[in-house]
Amino acid sequence: MNRMKITFLSRSENEVFARNVVAAFALPLEPTLSELSDVKTAVSEAVTNCIVHAYEGDEDWVSIECQTEGNKLHIVVTDSGKGIEDVARALTPFYTTCPGEERSGMGFTIMQTFMNEFHVTSQPGKGTRVEMAKCFGGTAEANAR
Repeated sequence: MNRMKITFLSRSENEVFARNVVAAFALPLEPTLSELSDVKTAVSEAVTNCIVHAYEGDEDWVSIECQTEGNKLHIVVTDSGKGIEDVARALTPFYTTCPGEERSGMGFTIMQTFMNEFHVTSQPGKGTRVEMAKCFGGTAEANAR
């Protein structure tokens, strides 16, 4: 088992930093390029949600914690932003709180699709926690989405 934690400001340029740090941390688990791409995409979506929705353009901290367990990578992305009032509704494909912008409302759906495990908890005014896990290699059942 290995662990890491990073904290960075909610600036759009840090989205690339976050996805690459998590990808580098996952390399000892020997992911395929496709598996690594899935992880990078899911992390990008989670961090972008923090930047766009949690802080709405203000700067504050985003935290990512990762842990390996066998062939599985656990990822937790947290913010202390405005939170989500209705998590179930936010998880609905195409739902967006920014309809006037070019937002697809697919961020959570992408995270769910690309990861083996996915869970969101949030409290209005206190922030959001996205927990994801990805299994690398192994059988098709282990990697089923």
